[in-house]
Amino acid sequence: MRSLVIRLLPMLVAAGGLVVFGHAVAYADTVCQQTNPATGECLIWVEVPGSNPTPGGGSSDGPSDTGSGTACYWDGTKQGITKPPPGPVPCSSDEGYWSNDHNCYISAVDPQPPAGDPSWQGHLPGDGTVYNCYQPQTDLLVEIWAQDPPPNSGAGPTPRDVAQLAIKQMDLEAVNIGITPDPGTNSIGLVGMPIWLWDAGPDAHTFGPATASATAGGITITATAKVNKITWDMGDGSTVTCTTAGTPYKASYGNKKSPDCGYVYTKSSSHEPGGKYTVTATSDWVITWEGAGQNGVIRLNGLSRSVQIAVGEAQVLVQ
Repeated sequence: MRSLVIRLLPMLVAAGGLVVFGHAVAYADTVCQQTNPATGECLIWVEVPGSNPTPGGGSSDGPSDTGSGTACYWDGTKQGITKPPPGPVPCSSDEGYWSNDHNCYISAVDPQPPAGDPSWQGHLPGDGTVYNCYQPQTDLLVEIWAQDPPPNSGAGPTPRDVAQLAIKQMDLEAVNIGITPDPGTNSIGLVGMPIWLWDAGPDAHTFGPATASATAGGITITATAKVNKITWDMGDGSTVTCTTAGTPYKASYGNKKSPDCGYVYTKSSSHEPGGKYTVTATSDWVITWEGAGQNGVIRLNGLSRSVQIAVGEAQVLVQ
């Protein structure tokens, strides 16, 4: 296995994936660990097979996908079964990893059977391991003993790994902050006046929906990403959660409040460093993916960008 560093704008950090056999949905939360406040850029690491991989010692059953992982394949003739016909199977499931040699999903029995149990086939506990061998096509679960982990095809990329490659192609970014007052040097807002918040120029990269497909290890996955919400940290200890991209402010709106995403400060920013509030917008993306007989959801959060604004108090002069 080799580790690829993928630079996204921004992207998620590849965490341990949850893969579910069949059409169940897999949920996993991931958080961007490194984010540039100015660009929203971060890195992910995706483990992919090197060239000519030999997972689990290799396997002679089923086709080989040289250079991109070994295909997982069910050969029903081993059980004298012709219906359903032999074909590709997910390389991982709740029951373990797929072994082309044993034609089943493999997982270690936990806890291991006691000494003398027939599953040990005359061996003592600690001498090899007893494994569950589950055949979903026949719903048959048996226990097998093996000195070494059974050869498998589960070392290739999982559907969720391929989904992450599809997400990489989307170039997802943190929102481009639109805010009143303008973050410019000579601009200042007033305590008690409406603050408008929005994504300046929302598109597929900053708000979605964005769709992309990727193929690896004989698996093709299509993923669709869309912002679920934007959390605005206003810098004074308060946050605002908006489920829309917000409405851009126009001078003709005057002192009206934003119809969907706004805030009102109750004190000036004079006590803050530099005399300004740091406003940070953090996007919460929901990414759905499907393919290879599976589907799932990836939550991507931590994509953020910040600006600074000044807020002062209006003073009335009496003559």
